[in-house]
Amino acid sequence: MRKVLRWLLSLVVLIGTVAAAGTTTATAAADATDIKDRLLAVPGMSLVEEKPYDGYRYFVLNFTQPVDHKHPSKGTFQQRITVLHKDVSRPTVMFTSGYNVSTTPSRSEPTRIVDGNQVSVEYRFFTPSRPQPADWSKLDIWQAASDQHAIYQALKPVYGANWLTTGGSKGGMTATYYERFYPRDMDGVVAYVAPNDVVNDEDSAYDRFLANVGPKDCRVALQKVQRETLVRRTALEEKYKDYLAANNYTVNTVGSLDKAYEATVLDLVWGFWQYQPESACADVPDAATVSDQALFDYVDAVGGWSSYADQGLERYTPYYYQAGTQLGSPDIAQPWLGKLSRYGYQPPRNFVPRSIPMKFDRRAMPDVDNWVRHHANRMLYVYGDNDPWGAERFRLGKGTRDSYVLTAPHANHGANVAALTAGDKELATQRILAWAGLSGTTAKAPHDAKLDRPAPARELTLRP
Repeated sequence: MRKVLRWLLSLVVLIGTVAAAGTTTATAAADATDIKDRLLAVPGMSLVEEKPYDGYRYFVLNFTQPVDHKHPSKGTFQQRITVLHKDVSRPTVMFTSGYNVSTTPSRSEPTRIVDGNQVSVEYRFFTPSRPQPADWSKLDIWQAASDQHAIYQALKPVYGANWLTTGGSKGGMTATYYERFYPRDMDGVVAYVAPNDVVNDEDSAYDRFLANVGPKDCRVALQKVQRETLVRRTALEEKYKDYLAANNYTVNTVGSLDKAYEATVLDLVWGFWQYQPESACADVPDAATVSDQALFDYVDAVGGWSSYADQGLERYTPYYYQAGTQLGSPDIAQPWLGKLSRYGYQPPRNFVPRSIPMKFDRRAMPDVDNWVRHHANRMLYVYGDNDPWGAERFRLGKGTRDSYVLTAPHANHGANVAALTAGDKELATQRILAWAGLSGTTAKAPHDAKLDRPAPARELTLRP
């Protein structure tokens, strides 16, 4: 009888062991192979494609959004998102550039720091994430924040650990606006080089910045190049005309070749400090002796002659629309140009087709600025010392908690945590880890040359 009991007990243990092993194996298999099924089970989610990447699963998806979150029954559109899947147990970072979403696997700096998943979101009205027909009145910062909120709510049941949101430039603005309208969603915000044009008609901060940025001899050399390009307007506009014709470009939106030419030239100084390192001062040509072709080529390299052609503007119509309705835009004096400038800094209205109505809302940016100054919680802003956009930045005041504004010395519009001083870098890294629920850890994901490559210079002119 004892032998029988011992045999039965052994059988029970064996069955339990096999069952437990089977359950563990099944769970591991589900985590490794069924994330696609979990994502596609989300209402409104559909697959565009899956792309292989070692150590991750990468999906390009469409998510159904209401055109108007205040009236969801009045039509929908497909918003493109991507998911870089690491593990459902890891933190998740919601990233947006504020423009189009890349469909090539990549990883933002916070995603690498927390070794997590990344959900990247295309901003509404950037093609193909544009409602048809397009009601441009539904392109505003609240609607876009509500897009992110809907995506978070849909994916939180899949990715249950902490969430952060991040973005650079207009993406940093976007991350801020999302936090302002939905402060309970994210566990932390990392906003890079985010402009904050609180009063659109007051831009003297930009003038003061451009009068003091970088070495003086470099500033003077750039101003001379800019002046010379306007002095030689007649000869260089012939080159511009040939350039437009050779590329089948037109300038109907701006209104004339002359206006498009000058808009590109007036961006030169700003564009240099936005994207070029101080070491590039050595490459600024001698304006007095350089040939017409060399001068034309230099302006193209720094600013891009295609920027104000219709074909260069079309992709960025949603940005210029927002700049002219809520975000604001710089208006820079540039006194060194004297009477050489015929139009001055042209407003966003000049860069949006006239068929699209625009009216500026003066309440939007002061509201966000006031909220950040007094209610920011677990928010980190990183700026570059040489970046013109940082002249008008977000600042903190009474009532903010666990929030920081840090500046990377000699950095431009590509400033990040890695470019901060050692002490600031340590502070920023530890706060990001803490917000992600990883307090006390120091390990980052190993550097990946493809995933972690710097974002290309998407725009060479004033677009943030």
